[in-house]
Amino acid sequence: MHISKALITAAGPDQHTLPLQRVVDQRGIERTALQLIIAEVLAAGVEEIGVVIQPGDEAAYRAAAGDDVERLVFLSQPQLRGYGDAVFRGQEFVGGEPFLHLVGDHLYLSRTDRPCAAQLIDVAKQHACAVSAVQATRENMLPFFGAIGGRAVPQQTGLYEVTAVVEKPSPTVAEQRLVIGGQRAGYYLCFFGMHVLTPGAMAALGKVREQSPPDRQVQLSEALADLAVRERYLALEIAGARYDIGMKYGVLTAQLAIALSGADRDQILTELVELLAGVAGAAS
Repeated sequence: MHISKALITAAGPDQHTLPLQRVVDQRGIERTALQLIIAEVLAAGVEEIGVVIQPGDEAAYRAAAGDDVERLVFLSQPQLRGYGDAVFRGQEFVGGEPFLHLVGDHLYLSRTDRPCAAQLIDVAKQHACAVSAVQATRENMLPFFGAIGGRAVPQQTGLYEVTAVVEKPSPTVAEQRLVIGGQRAGYYLCFFGMHVLTPGAMAALGKVREQSPPDRQVQLSEALADLAVRERYLALEIAGARYDIGMKYGVLTAQLAIALSGADRDQILTELVELLAGVAGAAS
């Protein structure tokens, strides 16, 4: 399996300005979230990048991409019919080939020397099938993510055969359909915001989109649920963490995580200790 293209979705009504946010990277350099996502893609060996945006956002995205703008192809989502529809807007760009997909409102930190996207692509190439990155996630966070059910692949750490996909499941549904052996009680495998998708996944998405009324949001999870029935589909528990910058305090949490893993770690720790001491003093 050869993966030469990546598709970033960033057109959602509550999402489209998030990649323009500025953060300080691990080297202490201020960059946009878009630049960090692009760097994740390039570090995985993928160089052709399509970005799905709202009409009228291209100028802002060109500015936010900095020196990487020449690597980007901008794709418009004129009718905001949901996340799945945004991915489908990249059909012509990916050209019937497997591709890496990332959402535009997540930032990633690897716990190994392999970036998160590279870990995912390694597994997709090894098994020649669609693979979604997942992360063990607390039950109280289920309203924010899609989740998978399945079974562990023998002799493969953190790799699962996907048998079910549910978008933002309730705890009851998760307990009934998504429990996977070996996970801590109250934790489920939720999407990481990163996938390697096959032509079969794009075809399933087109089917869901065609069958959905014009006023209904098209969900990628519906297509992935169908994919799990039709072809081999895996989920990889990534050795890393995702940070949803669209959540309350999301940018703050992501910034702290990046800073604490970077060159300014000692400075940040010192400032945090002083801040906490000041808060404790005021409370007493």
